[in-house]
Amino acid sequence: MIEKVVVISEVNPVELFGVNEQNLKQLKKHFSKLQIVARGNQLILKGEKSLVTQFEDSLRLLIHHLLKFEQLTESQIERMLGAEAKEIKSQLAETDEILVHGNHGLLVKARTVNQRKLVKSVLKNDMVFALGPAGTGKTYTAVALAARALKNKEVRRIILTRPAVEAGENLGFLPGDLKEKLDPFLQPLYDALHDMFPAERLNDYIENGVVQIAPLAFMRGRTLDHAFVILDEAQNATKSQFKMFLTRMGKHAKFCITGDASQVDLPKNQPSGLIQATEILKGTKGIDFIHFDGKDVIRHHLVRKIIEAYDMEEKNKNLKSNKPDAKADN
Repeated sequence: MIEKVVVISEVNPVELFGVNEQNLKQLKKHFSKLQIVARGNQLILKGEKSLVTQFEDSLRLLIHHLLKFEQLTESQIERMLGAEAKEIKSQLAETDEILVHGNHGLLVKARTVNQRKLVKSVLKNDMVFALGPAGTGKTYTAVALAARALKNKEVRRIILTRPAVEAGENLGFLPGDLKEKLDPFLQPLYDALHDMFPAERLNDYIENGVVQIAPLAFMRGRTLDHAFVILDEAQNATKSQFKMFLTRMGKHAKFCITGDASQVDLPKNQPSGLIQATEILKGTKGIDFIHFDGKDVIRHHLVRKIIEAYDMEEKNKNLKSNKPDAKADN
């Protein structure tokens, strides 16, 4: 006979125990020979050591399921406590590559080699640059990683930002107030989040500041701690903006910077802060760079061909510019 205290830290105990502790009552019924007492986020167990071990195994399975699927029904608990437990453990292990269980059954996974590299790199490093052409899933994968970190209680908030700069656009000519002017620039971030969270929950997160979406200029003066922070379209940040953003990093923060150095929309006399940062920070411990290419494109198949055609044109242009002048040789 032993007594053991189990602390519930990965999930909200209320969600785990269920409405009126129905889930907990189901557990107690299944482990009738164990004395189980709930106190806040703790469970006090008394009974035979083998039964306590079995209970802990079952509890871990329930928590794992709740983290991945964000629900725990009576029938699901019954299956996980019964003869199907072993099979369900195997199925959950196979879904570990899933980043987020999104809306309408959407399973968000890393689908290319470099997307998988990005996932692994974010686990190991606190600051990661995801660089490459459009359509490679850089931003979408980064948002999925942020959503997973929030759901797993690894961070307290998600902060998404991007420079309010677009090709040929000027904020002053757009209709509406400041928010209405800026929202179109941030829409890709909203789109990704709507895939990851139910609309009502996302609205609550935004209203309570758990999810924050703002232009890069609004980051000045802040300390971003206990957060997963994504700077999107980073090639359009100036040198001073980039330094300002990188130095916002607080404790227990993850920074993911996404951008495409070939699509800088800044004025010609304004160098990209992203390009400078990749040169300055290369080789810095704790900072990693993942380079995406045309093979990672997951949009329409023509997007890959378009990128390849533009890359070829750029290479031909460089070859011509580097070719010695024929007249100069005479």
